Amino acid sequence: MQNNSAPPSTPTDNALPVKRVGRFYLSEKIGTGSNGSVYLGHDPVIDRSVAIKILSPSMTAVDKRQREQQFINEARAAGRLSHPNIITIFDASSEGGTTFIAMEFLQGNDLRVLLSEGKNFDIIETANIVQKISDALAYAHEHGVIHRDIKPGNIFILPNQQPKVVDFGIARAPNRLPDPMSDQGVTLFNNNIMGTPNYMSPEQATGQPVTALTDVYSLGAVMYEMLTKQKPFQAQDINKLLHLIATKNPKPIPDINPNIPVSLTKIVMKAMQKNPADRYQSAAEMSADMTKFLERDKKLKRKRGRSNNSHGASEMQTSLEEPTSWISWAAVIIATVAILVYLIR
Repeated sequence: MQNNSAPPSTPTDNALPVKRVGRFYLSEKIGTGSNGSVYLGHDPVIDRSVAIKILSPSMTAVDKRQREQQFINEARAAGRLSHPNIITIFDASSEGGTTFIAMEFLQGNDLRVLLSEGKNFDIIETANIVQKISDALAYAHEHGVIHRDIKPGNIFILPNQQPKVVDFGIARAPNRLPDPMSDQGVTLFNNNIMGTPNYMSPEQATGQPVTALTDVYSLGAVMYEMLTKQKPFQAQDINKLLHLIATKNPKPIPDINPNIPVSLTKIVMKAMQKNPADRYQSAAEMSADMTKFLERDKKLKRKRGRSNNSHGASEMQTSLEEPTSWISWAAVIIATVAILVYLIR
């Protein structure tokens, strides 16, 4: 799914669980997740690089069955979606004891890594990324898919700053396999919360039914962190963290960074309302407000550009007029001197 460098020219089978899955050949390991590992692969039919996620075999039978359900759910959820800002799934299967998903190979890094490395996204970069992700979520919701785990680690940023939503492992889709444990508001696995709870919605934190508006809240929480460089809520104890999410408001953005535009602050806080009824009622609504913000910014820049051009033209006109004025005065002085000389004679 991801890698920071170009694919190697010569494949190697070092540390590979298998050399081939389905029609795909594996070359090297490029990442590790909670469910397994990701390998760089090659699709000989299309002649392209792909990312192969393989379920880790080192787990109990019960754990493996639940993880396999997540794998299948990820393939079914993301596989039904075709959007420029959602990762593309090519294939998924289980053969010879190996369960895998073949997906689009992405170069770049996820937002979690970029933020942890100190990457500073300016206001417009942040607005562009959030607008595209909200648009992608609106598309997913229209097709009956709720991601349920929007967080920086599941937003991949390509070198051209284009974002991609990844990891639909706990997504709720019309054709997903039932999993009683993960159908609770807080997704559990062996009685532990899966993923990073900092971006959970209040309804997830309190075990209430989850709707598409939980993705809206989580995206608002991601946007909050991108603008302030702080997570909305932080606590070492998981129960305290869930309590904060469910009952407290995050620190006001102006108190952290007064340079954030008020209109952008309002978008974040509307997305993060505790009561789903007070939030944007769809990711599409949030996307529309982000688009309006970006369009206003473009108009202001064009207006400033025209103003600067007018100022420059005025200066040029003045500079052209000034020599003309001096020439006129010089002519008058010369004429006066000539008349005086004539009279003296």
